Amino acid sequence: MIPEEIERYCELHSSPELSFLAALNRETHLTQVYPRMLSGHMQGMLLRFICQMIKPKMVLEIGTFTGYSAISLALGSEGIIHTIEVNPELENIIRRYIKETGVENRVILHVGEALNIIPDLNEVWDLVFIDADKPNYLNYYKLVFPLVRKGGWIMADNALWDGKVLSAKTSDKDTLGIAEYNEFVQNDERVENLLLPFRDGLMIARKI
Repeated sequence: MIPEEIERYCELHSSPELSFLAALNRETHLTQVYPRMLSGHMQGMLLRFICQMIKPKMVLEIGTFTGYSAISLALGSEGIIHTIEVNPELENIIRRYIKETGVENRVILHVGEALNIIPDLNEVWDLVFIDADKPNYLNYYKLVFPLVRKGGWIMADNALWDGKVLSAKTSDKDTLGIAEYNEFVQNDERVENLLLPFRDGLMIARKI
């Protein structure tokens, strides 16, 4: 993993966090049990930049948490963001910050199980961002793949999982889920892919 001093140097040489995202970042750390699930400033900027570059019209996010990444995706795109969060207790904070950010007309929040919700959305996706329960990563990939346009993108967060993916033997279902996902994508001839050692790893796949 990247040393903390290098991460800090990168942060100091990147544009500052937007005020409303900084407020969401702080509230998440004050109120949530696992605040590290938040995308955060650097990844949020990367997601925004990616959207600014590829200009997606339809984006699907699987795993909203408190909404930081969904807002970042919306800020970088003029398209529609569908985001799915399984935990209903997070709905209020998500909707509040989406409204305060001014993207409520382009961010559609779905609360419930993604595997049940996705088939009913009836959309063709330009970009899919997976950042949910790790054992289901591959299930999400297989479910959304036919719905992604040719030339579209699928990105998965936490693809290095604190380096645990380097261990060939593990009984940790989260690590196994990530490792299985990485191997499947690597051997999927329908995509070209890049495992980017950014933050906790970002697997980027382009449908060819």
